[in-house]
Amino acid sequence: MSRVHHARARRLLAALFAILLAGAAAAPAAAQENLGRGRISGQVTDETGAPVEGAKVTAQSLQGSTKLEGVTDKKGRFAIAGLGSGAWRIIASKQGYADAFTDMNVSQIKSNPPADLKLQKLAGVQGLRADKAGMELLDQANSLIEGGNYDAALALLQEFQTKFPDIYQVRLNVAMAYMKKGDNDKAEAEFKGLLDKVRQVHGDLAKDKAISARALAGLGELALKKGDLAAGQDYLSQALALSPEDEAAAYNVGEILFSNQKTDEAVKYFELAIQIKKDWPKPYHKLGFVYLNKGDYAKSLEYFNKFVALDPANPEVPAVKNIIATLEKMKK
Repeated sequence: MSRVHHARARRLLAALFAILLAGAAAAPAAAQENLGRGRISGQVTDETGAPVEGAKVTAQSLQGSTKLEGVTDKKGRFAIAGLGSGAWRIIASKQGYADAFTDMNVSQIKSNPPADLKLQKLAGVQGLRADKAGMELLDQANSLIEGGNYDAALALLQEFQTKFPDIYQVRLNVAMAYMKKGDNDKAEAEFKGLLDKVRQVHGDLAKDKAISARALAGLGELALKKGDLAAGQDYLSQALALSPEDEAAAYNVGEILFSNQKTDEAVKYFELAIQIKKDWPKPYHKLGFVYLNKGDYAKSLEYFNKFVALDPANPEVPAVKNIIATLEKMKK
């Protein structure tokens, strides 16, 4: 290779090396955009003006992707340094509170005004969803109810109510625990108290129809246990009117009507329960007996066979199969 070619190659290598150096120098600069000597401070408080300790405060550049963070002390105060000049968003956040933010222009030359932020505590269901410990407490109480340990469940539910007084819906869990325990008077008081609370908060039961319908259905079930069929039908009809998609309410109204020899009306509610939930075996079982009593054996067979197909392990199946066998012989 000639001296000219060697010199040209050296110049190309030198130029390439210079480009690589420039790129290497530019990378850290991009990663550290908008940093500087600016400093901000402030205080985070709640809606009552009390300081919020342990809140995370993030300074986010509105001119790039740089973020700097701090944490509030016992007095709710924080300080963040290293900000470059320009627009920044200051965000305060803490579990159980809605985030709060403010935008400000940061100066590196003069003192910046305080970035005071107010956090609003999440209330009701929103607060519960943000509190993992609260959700775990409620789940544990529900598991105890399912396991038949009602006193322990009620103790946890009382603890939950102390921690989350705004979540009135938990009274439904309390009422169910009392009802399963057999303390019907306390269960009735809780169901009625829950309905009163819905009216107080919303002015209308339809504004929280899912909870209201379940409370009314609970009162209907308690009335049935007392033998008060008229009250039971009234409560369950109210529940169904509020929540027409509730198959259990439809079924229970049908059962009350059937018990009062209003067979044709009962059929409508049992069939409504099936329309709402086609694979629920219970109304098929009841309709089998309804049509058996009416003397419509073909319909009775249809519903009994559907019941057996849907729930073959049900303890009622052997007796139903005997009825099916008898009806099949009658057809011959």
